[in-house]
Amino acid sequence: MVHARPERRLAAILAADVSGYSRLMHADEEATHARLMALLADGVEPAIAEHGGRIVKNTGDGLLAEFPSAVEAVRAAMQFQTRVGELTTGDREDSRIAFRVGVNIGDVIVEPHDIFGDGVNIAARLESVAAPGGICISSSVYDQVQGKIGDRFADLGEQNLKNIGRPIRVYAVILDEFRPATLSERGGSSTSSPPHLSIVVLPFTNLSGDPEQDCFADGVTDSLTTDLSRISGSFVIARNSAFSYKGKSIDVRQVGRELNVRYVLEGSVQRSRSRLRINVQLIDAQTANHLWAERFEKLIADIFDMQDEIVSRLANALDVQLIVAEARRAERSLNPDALDLVFQGLACLYEGPSPKDLTHARDFFERALAIDARNVRAMVGLAIVDFRMAITVRTDNKAALFSAAATNATKALSLAPDDTLGHLVLGGVYILTNRAAQGIAECERVLAIDRNSAWAHSSIGIAKIQMGRPAETEAHILEALRLSPRDTLAHQWMDFVGTAKMHLGAYAEAASWLRRSIETNRNYPPAHFALAAALGLLGASDEARTVARAGLALDPDFSIRRFGFGSSSDHPTYLAGRARISEGLRLAGVPEG
Repeated sequence: MVHARPERRLAAILAADVSGYSRLMHADEEATHARLMALLADGVEPAIAEHGGRIVKNTGDGLLAEFPSAVEAVRAAMQFQTRVGELTTGDREDSRIAFRVGVNIGDVIVEPHDIFGDGVNIAARLESVAAPGGICISSSVYDQVQGKIGDRFADLGEQNLKNIGRPIRVYAVILDEFRPATLSERGGSSTSSPPHLSIVVLPFTNLSGDPEQDCFADGVTDSLTTDLSRISGSFVIARNSAFSYKGKSIDVRQVGRELNVRYVLEGSVQRSRSRLRINVQLIDAQTANHLWAERFEKLIADIFDMQDEIVSRLANALDVQLIVAEARRAERSLNPDALDLVFQGLACLYEGPSPKDLTHARDFFERALAIDARNVRAMVGLAIVDFRMAITVRTDNKAALFSAAATNATKALSLAPDDTLGHLVLGGVYILTNRAAQGIAECERVLAIDRNSAWAHSSIGIAKIQMGRPAETEAHILEALRLSPRDTLAHQWMDFVGTAKMHLGAYAEAASWLRRSIETNRNYPPAHFALAAALGLLGASDEARTVARAGLALDPDFSIRRFGFGSSSDHPTYLAGRARISEGLRLAGVPEG
């Protein structure tokens, strides 16, 4: 007897169930069933139908659906998770229904009322590790949806899923409002390693003795949670889970285990008459070691503007500190993965723009791409290396370096269209290759994604000089310095303002800004030469020559001729300003070349 071959097809499989369903049914069977049916009818089923899916079967507390497209499956999941979140916002925490969703791609056996296969089993296991209200997808789905869906993804690494014979790389979809927190937020503990850049912002403590300041402390906590989630690749615990620890005696190692995170951020707020002090510290959740601390103390004027400034500064500083902490972890790893190598490369970039640091960074990024050829961060890292080599290292190959930077940035953006660093590098290349308007457009796109990007503001500032509008530069640089006053590139930003003032003929103001740049970093030759030119034009010949000699000690090959080759715009106002600076260099005794 010949048996008919079963029908098979490739499909995107969505598995969903209700978190804590047994507990909810035990507490109130009829009410839970009625709420579930309403949510399925009003939120889940319409989203699946709208995106071309079909519900294969209901499982009592959930469902199994298939889609012809991974993109549509994830879009449907995002739509109904957001809708369910909206519909249950007013429900009590102990009776709220929340779905967990898993999405996978697989070759399935199809029957009239069911589908079978390894792909279905993996989708079900992915659902089981998702947070309430969250979505977990496999790497095969991630490869299909990356660059096609605006929301970001958190890489949870390789996971050993129950009854699945091989580790599966898992990604969590980060939703804007009803964002999943971690694998373990659903109430149990996780045996998987915490994701890279995983952090919880614990509720800040109000030390003022004034209950009215609780709102301010909570506001700082909420805003930091939101802003940290914008850091590329970060995995930030949702606000509701973080606030479950409010008012409790905290063991950060226990918090780390319960939420499956690597880092804990905690802080305090204290108001005294007209001043406000905020202390914050970053802690390694595995060792309880303090990695970084900062204090802010300001006069109270507009309390909400102050909160915004403090949060912005903290987010920028933490971006760097988390990368450095991840790089230190990676150094201890015997078998670093691609992401470990990326963090080490980024840490080299933070060390400084020296050729040695850039060469080390390039090596880490190239090793990362050898492991994972589609690693967006490694591509962007190489783009940053080439861009910085072009602008900081003496070379006759600037055009090729700018081209290589643009190529890698563009390739990265084709995979991750909202990657802010990719847009910043591309914007920088445009600005320094006579396409300032296009560069500003890239920077403005970054600010639409991350309003706290100091790099974007500083880039717009230098672009305004190239466009013959130097009077607008200072405001952009002041905003960059407000957001990141201790930035490793702050000395360059101050140099930009000094250069803009030179273009405006305001040589005394230029000298003031350029002295600030040199005080911030005495090993940055361009600021010395610009200050020498300003002093020369002010008639302070002796001081101008002294400053020029200091610049030549750092860069012996600098000359007026070399300065002329550095022109990056053909705007007449810009070229006229460059000519005045050249005359100032001549008065300061800089060699003609």
